[in-house]
Amino acid sequence: MAKIHKPRAGSRAYRPLKRAKSEKPRIHSWPAGKGDSKVLGFTGYKAGMTHCIAVDESKDSPTSGSEVFVPVTILETPPMKVVGVRVYRKAYGGEQTFTDIWCETPDESVKRRASTPKKKGNPDKKIAEAEKKSGEISDVRLVAHTQPILTHSPKKTPDIMELALSGDVPEKLAYAKEVLGREITINDAFSESEFVDVTSVTKGKGFQGVVKRYGVKRQPRKASGKRRHLGTGGSWTPTKKLWVEPQPGQMGYHTRTEHNKLILKIGEDGGEVSPAGGFLRYGPVKSSYVMVYGSVPGPSKRVVRLTQPRRSHKEVSLTLKSVDLSSKQGA
Repeated sequence: MAKIHKPRAGSRAYRPLKRAKSEKPRIHSWPAGKGDSKVLGFTGYKAGMTHCIAVDESKDSPTSGSEVFVPVTILETPPMKVVGVRVYRKAYGGEQTFTDIWCETPDESVKRRASTPKKKGNPDKKIAEAEKKSGEISDVRLVAHTQPILTHSPKKTPDIMELALSGDVPEKLAYAKEVLGREITINDAFSESEFVDVTSVTKGKGFQGVVKRYGVKRQPRKASGKRRHLGTGGSWTPTKKLWVEPQPGQMGYHTRTEHNKLILKIGEDGGEVSPAGGFLRYGPVKSSYVMVYGSVPGPSKRVVRLTQPRRSHKEVSLTLKSVDLSSKQGA
């Protein structure tokens, strides 16, 4: 009888495997943008998955010219509001905050998440002072917050985060001055048929053993003692555990980035993609949305951050024909 072989499960690329610090993922390195100054990322909330029928127009594809079944994820992306500008300068240990510029009247919901200074000063005057010292400035980023109140999610507290900008320092300061205190939309960052990197926190599965966590083979039925454990824990001499040895522990709820996800559609009316009865554990999509090819880490209602792609990719061209709007209840 032939042996049943299984690839090793569980990535060795991430150590330690522990819970994410926050449900809101952090972008540690931003890609270098091209062209005029604009935001290099945006944030949305995962609504759910459905499928659509599209025509594959890629030249080198085996299904070129044919209609194909495409699984898609719907992300609800209500407008984000820019409440501040953070200016960085080079320091001994890297970049440090040079100054923070806040808009005069931030939303009251921002106080649920962060404490703003009582005396904010004139933002135009502060930006003008920063422009005079542009030689000392290394980077300029926007401080923006989401508006979950515009979605069907019961969440009320906004998520505040930094958004990087493309261009040189004077262009970044000019763009920041223009959008400070205003709303930015998903169209300001991305367009249809564009590739993006998706960062989110995966589903949490709690404390799991080595069989589920790493795909270790179970012990034979007549094995003495346990069956769902390692056959050996390593050598007696030296008496130490190797880091490559599968160990039980936390599984899931890790920050992960999936590269080169294709944006199939950006829309303003969520009713175009909401199935009958709404998405499971989310409901109907109320505001603007993004349709992404394939799956996205995390459960419904999870914060998802989109950034410009960091890696090269092959060209993919799909033309949407129809979106499945049948009920997902009981699916």
